[in-house]
Amino acid sequence: MPGTSLLPDVTLGIAYLLILLYMFLGIAIISDIFMEAIEVITSKVTLVEVVDENGNIQKIEKPVWNATIANLTLMALGSSAPEILLSISDTVTKLDTTPSELGPQSIVGSAAFNLLFISAVSVMAVDEVKKIFDMGVFVITSISATWAYIWFYLVLAVISPGFVELWEAILTVFFFVILCVLAYLADRHNAKKVSKADQDAANAIAIRKTALRTMAHKYGTFKILEAAQGRIPPEMTQDSVDTACGHFKIVLGRDSLSNVDIDELLDALNPENPLERIVYRK
Repeated sequence: MPGTSLLPDVTLGIAYLLILLYMFLGIAIISDIFMEAIEVITSKVTLVEVVDENGNIQKIEKPVWNATIANLTLMALGSSAPEILLSISDTVTKLDTTPSELGPQSIVGSAAFNLLFISAVSVMAVDEVKKIFDMGVFVITSISATWAYIWFYLVLAVISPGFVELWEAILTVFFFVILCVLAYLADRHNAKKVSKADQDAANAIAIRKTALRTMAHKYGTFKILEAAQGRIPPEMTQDSVDTACGHFKIVLGRDSLSNVDIDELLDALNPENPLERIVYRK
């Protein structure tokens, strides 16, 4: 109407935008805390006894979580936490009405972006030969990802258009369980194909890594790094320094530590984390 002020509408619009901003910031903060919790869970290790090249029993640290299962469950849940929280909040606020399309679109859009765009950028960004070592798990997850989109279309457009029935939701969860089981079996099958020589070499490196981390706990991480760089900390004896340097050489596969980057030394001291993507999150 003529003479009507637009100020109330503008104020309402600004207030709505601020609410959305705070909502997204809240989801981001909660998701970040959730990811940190996942890091703590998946960084757990246990000591396992193995026989070294001299026939002596040594202890090495092994991740408690299987890498494949951790990537399919906790890592996927953590990396998709914003979309999941957004979908849950949208659904809960509209229990008695028709849910919006925000939830399905955010989840499918995020999955498609991860599958297509991020994979393409990752492949093009690394200027070296790229190889898939575990084809069994790769094939299973690839087929499952393709079937997920097909199943999503069948549920919402063919079987029960515009509506998700209870049995469809239960069957979807069951499909995910099947994926985890098959991927785990493929991962274990791939592990059994490792030759004894390769396993012994891996155990030798793991023994040295465990010993290095034990020394780091005793003397301090920076003292161990100083020892590797040729400086003898007052708290360490020459024998301890020689032992640490010997372990670093075996772990890094170097004859000399003179030109070793500090990040390589730190990597040798860090515990194995089964969630490779989470390591680079920050």
